[in-house]
Amino acid sequence: MTPDLTTSPLIDHWQPRLAAIAAEANDGDGAHDMAHLHRVWGNARRLLAAQPEADALIVLAACYLHDLVNLPKNHPDRALASRQSAEYATKRLHILDFPPDLLAGVAHAIEAHSFSARITPRTIEAQIVQDADRLDALGAVGLARLFYIAGRMGSMLAHPNDPLAEARDLDDRTYALDHIIVKLATLPGMMNTAEARRIGDQRLADLHEFRARFADEWSAGIS
Repeated sequence: MTPDLTTSPLIDHWQPRLAAIAAEANDGDGAHDMAHLHRVWGNARRLLAAQPEADALIVLAACYLHDLVNLPKNHPDRALASRQSAEYATKRLHILDFPPDLLAGVAHAIEAHSFSARITPRTIEAQIVQDADRLDALGAVGLARLFYIAGRMGSMLAHPNDPLAEARDLDDRTYALDHIIVKLATLPGMMNTAEARRIGDQRLADLHEFRARFADEWSAGIS
């Protein structure tokens, strides 16, 4: 039986300390709250089971600290948020005497997690963290987060007459439902690990099913 690398005295020592740092930085965004961080770590634990060569402590730290700087999706500096998070995380971890030889790995995993930053993850730890974060954008929870974020940005639920964009260009800044195709549908194919691709495909299938049901109900009110 493969040992569970995510349960060890070292992980147990650092998890509450990392969570405390994240809690201090929480800005009230319900899509990027502590529950999100716990889920990302839960996803990462599943992926770590198939990647025993990865350093679980690097993954743990990056999972909990990747959103220390959380800018809105439509903020002009959104692409810089993960780099700012990495810099802030490095400073906080240094103060807590986190293993210094792991700091660069944590910083890279944080920087590379972001879709907006478009940084290729060079290490298995960064690949796992990126996959784990993107898995939380898919499935039922991902769907709830999609509409929560769209509401904060002032987007409409869907196009009033063409919810599936059959005769128009997709526009997920204006119509929340479009985001399933514009971004979420691309995520499984961008996963780094086989297990993340498997889970992502399953969750994306649920989103496609929801989109079709949504359009049927939405169009019932169109005369």
